[in-house]
Amino acid sequence: MTSRAPHPSPGPLTIAAVCFTVLAWASAFVAIRSAGEAYSPGALALGRLLAASVVLVVLVLIRREGLPPRGAWRGIVVSGLVWFAGYMVALNWGERLVDAGTAALLVNVGPILMALLAARLLGEGLPPRLLAGMAVSFSGAVVVGLSMSTGSSAGSDSGSSAGGSSASLLGGVVLCLVAAVAYAIGVVAQKPALSYGSPLQVTAFSCLIGTVACLPFSGQLVSEVSRAPASATLNMLYLGVVPTALAFTTWTYALARTPAGKMGATTYAVPAIVVLLSWLFLDEVPGWLTLLGGVLCLAGVAVSRSRARSAARTETVVVTEETQETQETEEGEPEATTTNA
Repeated sequence: MTSRAPHPSPGPLTIAAVCFTVLAWASAFVAIRSAGEAYSPGALALGRLLAASVVLVVLVLIRREGLPPRGAWRGIVVSGLVWFAGYMVALNWGERLVDAGTAALLVNVGPILMALLAARLLGEGLPPRLLAGMAVSFSGAVVVGLSMSTGSSAGSDSGSSAGGSSASLLGGVVLCLVAAVAYAIGVVAQKPALSYGSPLQVTAFSCLIGTVACLPFSGQLVSEVSRAPASATLNMLYLGVVPTALAFTTWTYALARTPAGKMGATTYAVPAIVVLLSWLFLDEVPGWLTLLGGVLCLAGVAVSRSRARSAARTETVVVTEETQETQETEEGEPEATTTNA
């Protein structure tokens, strides 16, 4: 009997990379709110990508990794244009119209699209536990978004630039959904590239391509950086170094070792962390409904990621039993030969 080799269970380094990525990306929603008060969406994206590019290029030179192999470039180009450039501009723009919690909710439609695209284009499965975990986490994200959009954060100045009108809110929702689509496409495009290039190569050159795509905003960046307060500029640099340069590298490291759909489901923890960070840094105190939504987000992640461990245990038992049967057969064959002789 031949058994199909399962996807290996994530090791400690992979789990640590996922945790760091989720925490860093959650902090980005709060930092974008702060930096977005002084920088326009395109200028903020360019400044963030420039800071990230400097860090990533230095890391590439230190590790002497060089250019990615030819087979990785298609995924790198798509990821750089759609995810690093398009996603960041759309999200920066969207967060000028809706609060951080609502933006996190809307962007986390991405993992559902990601799992569907990965199943269609990469041949990844949609196991029941992954679907169940996605459903639980998405319901939690909905609760988080609804509770924050109707609570204290709904009246924040980030969402009042257009007087809090329904048109401006709808525009913010559309922009965040565009960011979610870009996020999903970028991850699915990045996954095959990791079969050829290292996580650092894929991240660095995707970031460089995204930076080039955002160069038309350089005039805005130069104009705004001279007027922006130091706190906004520091937030922009933080966005480039931590959520982009470091977190995108840890993301690609984990993505190379985990199915894209399962990685996407992990990011459902982001809205819950955004709630906590908004509470700490933006004085947005979450209500019981928001906390319930955060718990649902985390529970869904646990459900979606539990399959790999259970499946691995099942496969281990099957392989062990088959090995024992093989050994017993091999041990029995010499005895039969001796008897026949």
